[in-house]
Amino acid sequence: MSTDHLMHNRPAGHIRHAASKVPEVTVYFWIIKVLTTGMGETASDFLAHLLGPVPAVGLGGIALVAALAVQFAVGRYVAWIYWTAIVMVSVFGTMAADILHVGLGVPYALSTPFFMVALAVVFVLWHRSEGTLSIHSIHTRRRETFYWAAVLATFALGTAAGDLTATIGLGYLGSAVVYGLAIAVPALAHRLDRLNAVTAFWAAYVITRPLGASVADWMAVARSRGGLALGLGPVTLSWTVAILGFVGYLAVSRKDVRPDTAA
Repeated sequence: MSTDHLMHNRPAGHIRHAASKVPEVTVYFWIIKVLTTGMGETASDFLAHLLGPVPAVGLGGIALVAALAVQFAVGRYVAWIYWTAIVMVSVFGTMAADILHVGLGVPYALSTPFFMVALAVVFVLWHRSEGTLSIHSIHTRRRETFYWAAVLATFALGTAAGDLTATIGLGYLGSAVVYGLAIAVPALAHRLDRLNAVTAFWAAYVITRPLGASVADWMAVARSRGGLALGLGPVTLSWTVAILGFVGYLAVSRKDVRPDTAA
């Protein structure tokens, strides 16, 4: 299989499987990914305050199952369906990390490595079963199952990691700066041929979660906590509008779908 590019489409001569269930990895992919991470972080907290933790988790779980059911039912990548599933994974992934910390009292210093191990297990099982972790090979039900298991684990891991760095002295803005610098490392390593595309992609994918969540939290939380005090609701709404704008653009332009698979 040809090497996947971290930030751009693959060479035009490469033929991608017609039934691929994921978008091309372009700059739009990374922008929307970061937006969904931040929106999921603040939406989870907003719903927990509005409805209570238990009802919020229940509704989040139901919405996630519904979104994934639709995603698995369609035969190809559809922008609205795919990104709706990502948003719900983001919301529920945040809830999963918060359940361990708030509900069960597990410190972030323990939940972060726990989710790291969980992600590693998914990757090992996926690679042993399919021989690849490339997202451009997602054209069977089993591979799609591994893909979404990995996505859910990355969101939970990123949430715990972001909260960990925010609570050990960096704060939300400091964490955003750290993760903003960190995400450049796999991109640069890949550009310099020091890191293969698949490893670079998943490394960047994990980092987008604490990056987006840290920025959103910084915008939402009170000034006494180092934030801008814009509020959970307004930040969730504004990031949702941004997501809708980008996904709507992709749905119309189909810039994240190769011409040879757009039929």
